[in-house]
Amino acid sequence: MTKSTIAISSPIAKKIPHELRIHDDVRLDNYYWLNDREDSEVLDYLNAENAYTESVMKHTKAFQKELFKEMKGRIKENDTTVPFKLNGYWYLTRYETGKDYPIYTRKKASLDAPEEILFDCNEMAAGHAYFKLGGISVSPDNTMAAFSTDVVSRRQYTIQIKNLVTGEIYADKIENTTGSATWANDNKTMFYSMKDAVTLRSHKIFKHKLYTASSEDLQVYYEADDTFNTFVYKSKSKKYIIIGSSSTLTTEYRYLNASTPDDEFKVFQKRIRELDYSISHFNDHFYIITNKDNATNFKLLKTSENSTELEHWEEVIAHRKDVLIEDIEIFKDYLVINERENGLNNLRIISWNGEEDYKLPFNSETYTAYIGNNPDFDSDTMRYGFNSLTSPSSVIDYNLKTRQSEIMKEQEVLGGNFKKENYAEERIWATARDGVKVPISLVYKKGIKLDGTNPLLQYAYGSYGSTIDPSFSTIRLSLLDRGFIYAIAHIRGGEYLGRDWYEKGKLLSKKNTFTDFVDCSKHLIKEKYTSSDHLYAYGGSAGGLLMGAVINMNPELYNGVLAAVPFVDVVTTMLDDTIPLTTGEYDEWGNPNNKKYYEYMKSYSPYDNVASKDYPNMLVTTGLHDSQVQYWEPAKWVAKLRDYKTDNNKLLLHTDMDSGHGGASGRFESLKEVALEYAFLLDLERINQ
Repeated sequence: MTKSTIAISSPIAKKIPHELRIHDDVRLDNYYWLNDREDSEVLDYLNAENAYTESVMKHTKAFQKELFKEMKGRIKENDTTVPFKLNGYWYLTRYETGKDYPIYTRKKASLDAPEEILFDCNEMAAGHAYFKLGGISVSPDNTMAAFSTDVVSRRQYTIQIKNLVTGEIYADKIENTTGSATWANDNKTMFYSMKDAVTLRSHKIFKHKLYTASSEDLQVYYEADDTFNTFVYKSKSKKYIIIGSSSTLTTEYRYLNASTPDDEFKVFQKRIRELDYSISHFNDHFYIITNKDNATNFKLLKTSENSTELEHWEEVIAHRKDVLIEDIEIFKDYLVINERENGLNNLRIISWNGEEDYKLPFNSETYTAYIGNNPDFDSDTMRYGFNSLTSPSSVIDYNLKTRQSEIMKEQEVLGGNFKKENYAEERIWATARDGVKVPISLVYKKGIKLDGTNPLLQYAYGSYGSTIDPSFSTIRLSLLDRGFIYAIAHIRGGEYLGRDWYEKGKLLSKKNTFTDFVDCSKHLIKEKYTSSDHLYAYGGSAGGLLMGAVINMNPELYNGVLAAVPFVDVVTTMLDDTIPLTTGEYDEWGNPNNKKYYEYMKSYSPYDNVASKDYPNMLVTTGLHDSQVQYWEPAKWVAKLRDYKTDNNKLLLHTDMDSGHGGASGRFESLKEVALEYAFLLDLERINQ
C-alpha cells in the first residue's frame, strides 16, 4: 500500500478467517490477526489508518490548530492548586507557562515558608513520549516519599523512594505495581500492591523495608480469586493499615495496627457473596457503608474495633429507598455524608454530639458537589468542590462550627469571552420504552431556537455504576459557542438515580443502557432540540460499547458518532481470561462460558452485530498501549464496518501510537485529540471557523 494510495482510498484490512467455537456455536472473525501489537503488518495497518484519517481531515488542519489554540487559551497556564495541610506541611501543585506537566511542592508550617520542590514532572518526562506520575506517599516523619511512574501508558507503575532531606532517589525500583504505596508508622515499612504481568490484575500485597532491596520484599497477601482485585491504604485516623479485596459485587477487608507492621493482618469480615462494604476508622469504632440485609442504596453502620464481624455491626443511618449513600468523611466533631437523591448530590453534615443534622443548600438541577481533599482529622473545616454545566469549578472551605463558607478558588476561564449568564442549563426527562423516566442534563448558548436545526452532541457512559454528573468544561465552550447543544443522558447502568438504576443496566438487563440512550435521542428530536440530521453521539470505553450498540440498533438517528477507546468485541474479550479486566468483570457483563450469558452478550456485542446497512459518519480513537480496552477491538471493528457498511459516510480510525486508555499525558497534548474530534463534528455541520 503506497502513500499515494493511502491518501485516496481507505485501508482495507486483509481477511484471515479465524473460527471461535463455544456452546456449539461458531463465530468467524476475519480480523483476529490484528491482536498482535508486535507484528509489523499490524503496525503497518494502524499507520495506514492514521494516514487515511489525516488525509480525510487534511482540509481541517488549520481549523484544528485554531481549535487547539482556542481551547488552550481558556486555561490558565501559570496556575496553582489550593494548598492543603498534612502533618505540618502545606502541599500544593503548580503549573508553569509553556510546560505540560505539574510541579509538586510543599512548604513547612507556613505558606510563607520557602518552597520545597518534591517532583518536577517536566524534568521527569524529558525523553519520554508518554509520562505519568502516579501516587506520592510521604512518610509520617516527612523525610521520605514513595512515588511511581508510568512511561508506557499500560498503568504498570514503577515505585521508587526519594529521600526528601538529601534529594537522593534510591536506585532500587519496584516494577509492575498499581502505583500507590502506604507507609507504616515506623517510617521504614511500606506496603504496595503488585499486578499480574499478563492480566494486569492487582493480586498481591507486598511489604518493603527501607534500605533493603525490593527483591527481599515479603508478600503479605495474595488474592487467589481472579474475579477480585486487591489494594492497600491507611485509615484517616493513621491507626490502621487496611488491605481491601473487591469484585463487582463483593468486598473483604483486612487490617493491621500501623505501629506494628510486622504483625499479621486480621480479617475484618470474611467475604460473603454480594455483601459489599467499605470501612473507615474513628476513635474506637469502624464505620461501615454496606448493602447488608438488602440495603440496595447502602446504609451506615458501626462496630467496635475489637469486634469487627458482621453480627456486631450496629445501625447509624438506616437504608432509604430513594437516597444513595456514596461516601463519608470523618472529622473529630462531625460526620459528613455524600448522598444522592433524585440524581442530585447532597452533602449532609451530622455532629457527633447529635445536635446538628443538615444539608448544604444547592439551588440547581445540573450541578456537581463533592467532598474534597480533607486529610486533617482534627480540622473544623471541610473542603468541598462545586460546579455546574454553566458554573466553573470552585474549591470551597466550609467551617463546620460557624457554617461560614469561603471560596478558596474559582476556576478562571481566560480569553475574555466567557460569561456564565450567557449559557442556559436545564434537566429534562425522557420516557423510555418500558415507561421509565430517564433524566437528561443540557447546556447551550442562550438565544438559540428549539426548531430542530441545532447540532446536538449527546454523551453517556452507562456502566459499572459510574455516574456522569453534569460538570463544567472550558473545552466544551468551543462547541457551545458555535451553536451546539450538549446533552448528558443519565441512562441505566450508572448510579445517577441510585443503586437500582445500576442494577437494571447490567448483566441480563444490559440492553436497557442502549435503549435508554436511543429513547433519549428520540425525545431530543421530538422536542426539537435537534434532528437526526444534526444529532451526534459520543461515548468512550464502555461508553464506546454503547456507541457500537446504538448504531447497530438505530443508525438512522445520528449524523455522526465519536467512539473513544471503545469496548466493542465483548464476547471475544470476555472469553479470554488473559486480557486485563476480563475475570473481574463477570459480574458486570456476565461470564460467557455460561451459555445464557454468551447468547445475551452476543445479541448486543457491536462487533458481532455489524450488518450490511448505512452507518453514521464515525471517528474512532484508540491507543496502542491501552490496558483497559485493547487497541485491536476498535481496529477490528473499523475493519469490519468498512467491509459491511453500505453508505459513503466517513469512517476514520485514529490510533495514538504512544499512549493508552487515557490518551496523551501532557497537560495540553490531549487537547489536540479533542481538536480532531471537534473538527470532525463541526466539519459535518459545515462549520469551519
